[in-house]
Amino acid sequence: MWAKGAHTVRAVAAQTLLSVLVLASCRIESAAPATTAACASSSPAGDVWIYTSMYRHVLDALDPVLKSELPAVQVHWFQAGSEKVLSRLEAELSAGGTQADLLATSDPFLYARLSREGRLARYVSPNALRAPRELVDLDGTYAALRLSTMVLVHRRDLASPPESFASLSDARFKSEVALGDPLTSGTAFTWAVFMEHALGADWFGKLRANEARVAGGNAAVLQKLEGGEATVGVLLLENALAAKAKGSPIETVWPSDGAVVIPGFIGMFASSRNPVAARAVYDVLMSPKAQALIVAPGDMHAIDPRQPGPRGERGLDELMKSSQRWTPELLERGERDGANLKAAFAEAFAK
Repeated sequence: MWAKGAHTVRAVAAQTLLSVLVLASCRIESAAPATTAACASSSPAGDVWIYTSMYRHVLDALDPVLKSELPAVQVHWFQAGSEKVLSRLEAELSAGGTQADLLATSDPFLYARLSREGRLARYVSPNALRAPRELVDLDGTYAALRLSTMVLVHRRDLASPPESFASLSDARFKSEVALGDPLTSGTAFTWAVFMEHALGADWFGKLRANEARVAGGNAAVLQKLEGGEATVGVLLLENALAAKAKGSPIETVWPSDGAVVIPGFIGMFASSRNPVAARAVYDVLMSPKAQALIVAPGDMHAIDPRQPGPRGERGLDELMKSSQRWTPELLERGERDGANLKAAFAEAFAK
């Protein structure tokens, strides 16, 4: 479950989340010192800035919904990969503050850090009530907006596909594996955190000895598979589904040792200059209309279990059952010890 601190505070955190959820329909004010826990009476209007790593075509689909539901609100997007979003955010925070009202990226560890630092307001949209509890921060400072999933992929003509992530170090796949680089790709880093936890840090060395190819981000992995430089790889399900729809010669495999779900969280900054409008935008993004667009054209899983899986894939409940579980240890490992994990990966592949 998404939690911070020692296990002994879990009960308190759970009660905190329950209180936030009970009051969510009243749109409680954030926990910033100058606010109160009362229903917002003013109508949402003005500018809202969202920093996000969501794909541009998904944002283009969301814009009409936001304009229809919130005609007096002007939504501005800063869209880039998670690493670039982080770089801009860090620069702004170092300079004294960010213009962002909402953050919606695929770096789950960043939210844990920002929450710990007190930069995120406590708010859970009423539309998040159906989401699995493990996808909502127990302190109510962020919740999953969308789910990306790391799965196995292989070229269609491969006679013996991999059945698990662990099997990528098998001799039969020597020099045939393409991986994203955890040093530059946020989703590849999250996958590496899970693999190091499940298989040990020495597994990276085994991949290197098996001549696995580290290839930047997901687009680079897909390119190597389509170009025949690799026959198997690790890729986001959304990228694989979109590529297959365009005729790519690849197939997906749900790994027997569990897919890796990467929550794309959303959180509101406590420093937001327009918290009323920011909460309203947050609510719309969590609404059934917007969640349907996460599935199509987004090719991702919505956090609303009533929505189907993308392109006929398994739904949310089945996805969670067939994925590796997030734990407080994993969250802390990625947040506090990420630099050491990246260094271990870099050392393994530098040999």
